[in-house]
Amino acid sequence: MTTAQQPPQIFDRPLVAARLRRTLRQGPAAFLLERAVEDFSDRLDTILRPFPRALDLATPGPQLARLLAQNPDRRVVRAAPIPESLGTGRFESLVCDAETLPFAPASFDLAVSALALQWVNDLPGTLIQIRRALASDGLFLACMAGGQTLTELRAALAEAEEEISGGTSPRVAPFADIRDLGALLQRAGFALPVTDTDLVTVRYPHMFALMHDLRAMGATNALTQRLKRPTRRAVFIRAAEIYQERFADADGRIRASFELVWLSGWAPHESQQKPLQPGSAKMRLADALKTKETKLE
Repeated sequence: MTTAQQPPQIFDRPLVAARLRRTLRQGPAAFLLERAVEDFSDRLDTILRPFPRALDLATPGPQLARLLAQNPDRRVVRAAPIPESLGTGRFESLVCDAETLPFAPASFDLAVSALALQWVNDLPGTLIQIRRALASDGLFLACMAGGQTLTELRAALAEAEEEISGGTSPRVAPFADIRDLGALLQRAGFALPVTDTDLVTVRYPHMFALMHDLRAMGATNALTQRLKRPTRRAVFIRAAEIYQERFADADGRIRASFELVWLSGWAPHESQQKPLQPGSAKMRLADALKTKETKLE
């Protein structure tokens, strides 16, 4: 008898939860989450569906659940990673791990998640569970950090550590690429998968102000392969100098990139559009392009 292969443990998830708990206690930096919630509102407004049963999965604060609950005819369930992040509002709440969902099949018509799924080790498994929890023709809509997030910080830290320590260690999470996420949606069984991206640039007076905000987001290094001993202060000082040299504007303020990748997909339903079968096209491509067709010998 063989056992299922466990996904690689890229993130120390207990540490992710501990960092979130600390930020909520000290006061979180929520500007990216608030921006994402505004975008959720705009995107959902374009879909003329009531979605009477909605799930907010693992979003680090209650803002998105409160948005969904503005519809008085909608039942909203907020599944939060830790009790401290549940918040209050016109929604039901429970604590659960995004990698192990406790919901029966077809429990929801809408499932959303904001800035949380980038910390999941088994993202394919989580997407499959979300699709199963959706009723037929239900919508999944999520926003997560993408691969272009903090490229400037990665480059500055890597160069500084190489100069001073003679090597590099993992410091910034390897966030997923938008093309890979589209493929994962298809693999999970979603119909009509769509991904798009929004690159947000935030400016700071220096690198240490950026790192302060990352701590206040609970977004500091939680990689399982992170360096376990304290980093030499000289590495951070040199990284700040490199950051200033390479990524500063004319006024001296540095740029930090945050890529917000949006994922959407539908639980399959017979009414949805289907791709045409090969050979069923009514018009030749050459005719559509108004060009002459050349046959291969």
